[in-house]
Amino acid sequence: MLSVRRGAQAVDFYKAAFGAKELFRIESPDGAVVAQLAIGRADFWVADESPEHKNFSPESLGGATTRMVLTVGDPDAVFAGAVAAGASEISPVTDQPYGWRVGRVLDPFGHHWEIGRPLET
Repeated sequence: MLSVRRGAQAVDFYKAAFGAKELFRIESPDGAVVAQLAIGRADFWVADESPEHKNFSPESLGGATTRMVLTVGDPDAVFAGAVAAGASEISPVTDQPYGWRVGRVLDPFGHHWEIGRPLET
């Protein structure tokens, strides 16, 4: 589960950036969101941070504590789509000596995403 500020905007971003599908969503009267999303066969959750429950966003912490790794068939296209939707490039998609083609973006909510795939052997 990714803790974010502006949960509804985060859901919209993940849909635009990664083609995520919304599987489940609840929204409180104050606008806080908890949503289950899927990118391909991978499900993940997004929720507005709740400091009272010790759930903090990267924006509150001053940085992320994890990186998401998104394995896709065409990392160049998915990377470009994420940047077009508002992510910031950390490192471009390139072939790595450890056998992956991968790049890294920072989403507008403070989460890092490595987007790549294993190189053919």
